[in-house]
Amino acid sequence: MTDVPVTTDSNEKLWAVLSHASLFIGAPFLLPLIIYLVKKDAGGESARHAKEALNFHISTFIYTLLALPLCFFCVGFFALIGIGLASAIFSIVACIKASEGAPYRYPLTLRLVP
Repeated sequence: MTDVPVTTDSNEKLWAVLSHASLFIGAPFLLPLIIYLVKKDAGGESARHAKEALNFHISTFIYTLLALPLCFFCVGFFALIGIGLASAIFSIVACIKASEGAPYRYPLTLRLVP
């Protein structure tokens, strides 16, 4: 993706940043889902960011579920720490990109929400 800013409306930027910051707010699934459902028909940048954040949170949840059984072999603890750090770092980067109006795609994300 390019780093060309495409979002000019401050409300669109706000909703885009909130969808990525939902991990820190405490509503990682709910807030991006609501933003996506409300904004998807308008086709704005905030809907794209909310869909990306929702896909990332679903992927992180799946990765966490896969790492939990590995905790019996002590490997899962390191995987859970890595998943937590990566999700925090990627969410911060996504918030920064959204505030700049640039598109952002999370790495290692399953694209489950079309």
